[in-house]
Amino acid sequence: MTRTVWVKADGDVGDWEARKRRITAAIEAGADWVLVDEADVGRVRDLGDISIAAFRSEADVIDDAESDAEADAYFVGKGGEGDGTIDLPEDFSGSADLTTVRRRDDRAQGVYVRVLGTDYERFAEEAAADAEFTIVVGEDWSIIPLENLIARVGEETHLIAGATTAAEAQTAFETLEIGADGVLLDADSPDEIRGAVEARDAADREALDLRYAEVTAVERTGMADRVCIDTGSLMDDDEGMLVGSMSRGLFFVHAETAESPYVESRPFRVNAGAVHAYVRNAEGGTNYLAELTSGDEVQIVDTAGHTREAIVGRVKIEKRPMFRVQAEVETDDGVDRVETLIQNAETVKIATSDGKKAVTDLEAGDEALVYYEDVARHFGEAVEESIIEK
Repeated sequence: MTRTVWVKADGDVGDWEARKRRITAAIEAGADWVLVDEADVGRVRDLGDISIAAFRSEADVIDDAESDAEADAYFVGKGGEGDGTIDLPEDFSGSADLTTVRRRDDRAQGVYVRVLGTDYERFAEEAAADAEFTIVVGEDWSIIPLENLIARVGEETHLIAGATTAAEAQTAFETLEIGADGVLLDADSPDEIRGAVEARDAADREALDLRYAEVTAVERTGMADRVCIDTGSLMDDDEGMLVGSMSRGLFFVHAETAESPYVESRPFRVNAGAVHAYVRNAEGGTNYLAELTSGDEVQIVDTAGHTREAIVGRVKIEKRPMFRVQAEVETDDGVDRVETLIQNAETVKIATSDGKKAVTDLEAGDEALVYYEDVARHFGEAVEESIIEK
């Protein structure tokens, strides 16, 4: 599921300057959509790159010069049955779809419904069957019970819940352990908009089950082409990336957050290993270190298994002396061996049961933190087949 944050910036918000402030805050925070009246679509395009949803009531008057810009999605329901301006049909059967909800053209992909009672909840369910997007908001913009709608229409439409705070957005994303697909935030505060985006990102992130593997060998090898991944994000002391020579067993390599007598800290960098090694990416697959380029996304993980994404800003490949680190993982079928090549440098640290440890101090008997999954990979994707790696 791809979660989304929408920011309400239609005429109900205020004049253009008030709407513009919301739209700008949404763009800067990384929101996915803004919901505006159609007359504002062209002006939103001029402000920045964000998906635009538009609706208009029967009373709207659109200037020809302003109506040329096309929105990415159109909504019905405002100024009609969806917000209570017009009474609901007496018989919902076959009458609450996008072909009959009050509107002025046939471009609509989405429906907007204020849930003013159980009748409106049923109306939203029927309209959702014909809608790519379904926005539901509670009376007075409070979070409404979403359990029924998630259970009944969650697979038919992109369900978007109204919210007024980041906390409400988080609740919407967590409802029924599935959560709404999106939230429509009605808030002026840039902090609340940023908070909703953070709640979106947190809801989409993986939580990995990391374990310890006993180090059985640390050997000096010759020179190899070593890869440093410089990201566009700063990492904390307990964060790094998962890398390894074998896709089924990836070692936790710390970011260069620690000060050193030899070099300043580089909290945006992970000295990841040799070019052949795998690194876990933002989609849960793997990439070869050698194939990473600026603009790619990699996965950052902390020692508790919490993950987030980072954009690669630069990849540095240089010849350096290496260590081969080998470890054994206890599995349901016995013991499995995993290994990787890591640069022979005291600034390169891996996570162990005793805390962060320089690879130059690592020795047999230590317990290294790893991510292990008993699968094979083909072009970075998990596959059900037998592959021998050694």
